Amino acid sequence: MNHFGLRLVTVTLWLATSAMPVFAGEAVVKSVDALFADKAHWKGQRVQIKGKVVKVNAGIMGKNFFHLQDGSGKAGSNDLTVTTQQDVHVGDIVVVTGLVTLDRDFGAGYSYPVILEEATVEKASGH
Repeated sequence: MNHFGLRLVTVTLWLATSAMPVFAGEAVVKSVDALFADKAHWKGQRVQIKGKVVKVNAGIMGKNFFHLQDGSGKAGSNDLTVTTQQDVHVGDIVVVTGLVTLDRDFGAGYSYPVILEEATVEKASGH
């Protein structure tokens, strides 16, 4: 079966089971809360999350740091820190794709149990 046939079978299976397919090299879509809840599973993997930029610290250690919230979770699992080279602004609704890193310590009190690094950022469709 060729590459396209495999995708057709997978998409058909997805439609029949409502299980979202994941193809090699593609990021998994998660919520902020789900990422925190199963962080060890996602360590070192690329994930994709849609949310709202609620805080930005630009130009820190050659990166832009921002906080993303998607309405899921509670205190301690509702705010994800993301690093990127791209510019973002408070209030932007974005889709980020980045590498899940655990227990990242930048020093000077900047330590994160979960952080999404090297992220690409796209404006969410319709926004």
